[in-house]
Amino acid sequence: MIPVKPDAELVTPEDARPAVTLKLRWSLLIALAGGLLLAISFPPVGIWPLVITGPALLAVALSGRSLRASFLIGLVFGVAFFFPLLSWVLNVAWYAWVALAAASTVILAVFTIGQRVLLRVRGWPVAVAGWWVALEAFRDRWPWGGFPWGRLAMSQAGAPTAGWAALGGEPFLTFVLALTGAMLAWLVLTGIAGRWRTRRTALTAVAFVAVAAVAAGVPAALTLDPVSPQDPTAELAAVQGDVPRGQSLATQLNDAMVTANHADATINLANQIKDRKSPKPDLVIWPENSTDLDPLLYPQIYDEVAGATDAVDAPLLVGELLEAPLRNAGQLWLPGTGPTNQVYVKRQLVPFGEYIPFRSLLQKITPLTALQPVNFTAGHKTVVFHVNSIRLGDVICYEIGFDNLVRSEVNAGANLLAVQTNDATFEWDGQTGETGQQLAMARMRAVESDRAVVVASTTGYSAIIAPDGQLIEKSGTWRQTVLEAKVPLITYTTLADRVGPWPEYIITILTAIAFAAIAAAGLYPALRRRGAARSKG
Repeated sequence: MIPVKPDAELVTPEDARPAVTLKLRWSLLIALAGGLLLAISFPPVGIWPLVITGPALLAVALSGRSLRASFLIGLVFGVAFFFPLLSWVLNVAWYAWVALAAASTVILAVFTIGQRVLLRVRGWPVAVAGWWVALEAFRDRWPWGGFPWGRLAMSQAGAPTAGWAALGGEPFLTFVLALTGAMLAWLVLTGIAGRWRTRRTALTAVAFVAVAAVAAGVPAALTLDPVSPQDPTAELAAVQGDVPRGQSLATQLNDAMVTANHADATINLANQIKDRKSPKPDLVIWPENSTDLDPLLYPQIYDEVAGATDAVDAPLLVGELLEAPLRNAGQLWLPGTGPTNQVYVKRQLVPFGEYIPFRSLLQKITPLTALQPVNFTAGHKTVVFHVNSIRLGDVICYEIGFDNLVRSEVNAGANLLAVQTNDATFEWDGQTGETGQQLAMARMRAVESDRAVVVASTTGYSAIIAPDGQLIEKSGTWRQTVLEAKVPLITYTTLADRVGPWPEYIITILTAIAFAAIAAAGLYPALRRRGAARSKG
């Protein structure tokens, strides 16, 4: 049996509500288990129902703890969650993995002090759910533009709960999942305090079951994917050309061979079309970095891309690196014409990947700057590609994690979304964590915006995703393939895209107000006692 202390050390013990407090060693073990279970709710394992165990076990571990112990519990939880979740960063450098996971852990641990304070609110499961939204809102924006990996909502691709994203976006789905987990924690703590025999425990159990049923049942009961038979359709092709697989990044990033592979795969598709074994696509999409040499500066690359476009006789969206200045871009090529002036430049650059903060300092202490000797220049505008009836909104790799970028494409008129990505950087040792997590994000974006999504990757996973988030076609990894499918072109705008970031803003503001009120209520008696003591002295 787990030992339980009768009382808790709180911010202000005289004002504290009764709380269950486990021995510290048990709280740390529970936090460790919670972080690990949360990690495996995401790909590559992807047991999505386990996502609620993370918030549940963290709340149980924090119950009754001091603020200092809460920070320690947050560190343990964060290490158990972020280090496995982000293990694919090892393929870049071990120090990059440690730095990114450690920074994410420290942010969570600092925020954990806030959750401990919020556990003093009557009806604290709602406050805890708001805390998760506030934590993700902060991590999505800071530092260096944020890092949105590990959001609770992004674990729910293919789950019955995913439809909440169409109602209020990923932050609202995170709130629902965290509320369900916090209710589970409330049930556990109430049960321990009442030894599982009180009326309050029974009522708590009923409340938990009701919340869980609503979380899973409401999206299924609503029509969140209004695809009409009258909606126009488009035949799409996503080309996965593959890259040379070697045990180093230098071996894989063979610029000329990568482009040649994608051109060969596209010409093979053209031959299949001529033989009437494949339908002619309305649009072909190549992945990010399918040309790492600027086609406008290298005639051989230009000829290969133009030749593939002419052979397939269809518009081709090409992932390119453009020079002067260095940009990561998607550019539309047309048969018989070549490159057009329809170009999307990546807006959200990867810190320490596409640009190096503190470059002058870091180049003295780490070889990281040698991996990216020149900073990329970011784009600054939304671009929707016009291809007949297709209005394509494009995001590049890392950008799929950012709500505002995807939403801006839809609100600008996109009836189809594309994700151009190069996953080879993170997969050379056989891991599929990064590409699996990115595919899950793309599936959630399909649900959120009710748009078909095309994921074109150099090495996989590539996929064509229906507007309800289901996979129409999906490739394996480390192989050359072409995915083809017909998808609807939907102009309907979901509630999530109409309300934009406001659910996240409102939940975060209300949570901050609750925290401030509780903190002030705890601080005032201490200040009053200190003032009384000084007046007596």
